[in-house]
Amino acid sequence: MSQDQPVFNGPRVVLAVLVVLAAVHVARSLIGDADDEWVILANAFIPARYAGRILPGGDIAKATSFFTHIALHGDLTHLLMNCGWLLAFGTIVGRRITAPSFLALLAVTGAAGAALFLACNWALAQPMVGASGAISGLMGAAVRFIFLPEGFDQASGGAARTRCMTLAEVLRDSRARLMIISWVVINLLFGLLLGQFFTAGGIAWEAHLGGFFAGLLLFAWFDRAQPAGAPTADPAVH
Repeated sequence: MSQDQPVFNGPRVVLAVLVVLAAVHVARSLIGDADDEWVILANAFIPARYAGRILPGGDIAKATSFFTHIALHGDLTHLLMNCGWLLAFGTIVGRRITAPSFLALLAVTGAAGAALFLACNWALAQPMVGASGAISGLMGAAVRFIFLPEGFDQASGGAARTRCMTLAEVLRDSRARLMIISWVVINLLFGLLLGQFFTAGGIAWEAHLGGFFAGLLLFAWFDRAQPAGAPTADPAVH
């Protein structure tokens, strides 16, 4: 069952993730530059690691960096932007699924974003950091229910529940198709053409698209929403 929304009208699990992201950034700001560089090299997602480049973290980081890169951000602006998007889309999805399912979805979509980034940038030495791939996964997940009649009511905090659309229904829905196409076009535009004007390291559009489509395709596996009026087997607040 979805979580209570005691602060900022957001589920507890979303607020907890926001606190963790902020705490990691603050902690990094308090250590020396050399130590922070080690943290980045050991935890950021770096394609060169998989092409034989020896980096801090060793072989363990080949697995863990698929997830640990989510907690790192380039600067305060990067962090605040991702926190804003997480609060928006995390709240929509977090009201519908359990806290463990939400965290699992965040991890899986973040890893999917990293996987596509790796496929498109094999042996790249530049680190990729940030939660935007995972947050894009929450956007993709939201597409599966927000366009149904009761979806917007649920997204805005209403008690109504709605089912999860099938992928065929998503493709038939003009609003869902528009959202998908728009997200692809925006990422290709900013990632390939305009990204260098906004960030020094560019925009990891591959991670955004990988996470988005993972959330879109896999959300039903994490979804435990009940039809409107149906009893729930898990009334606990997470």
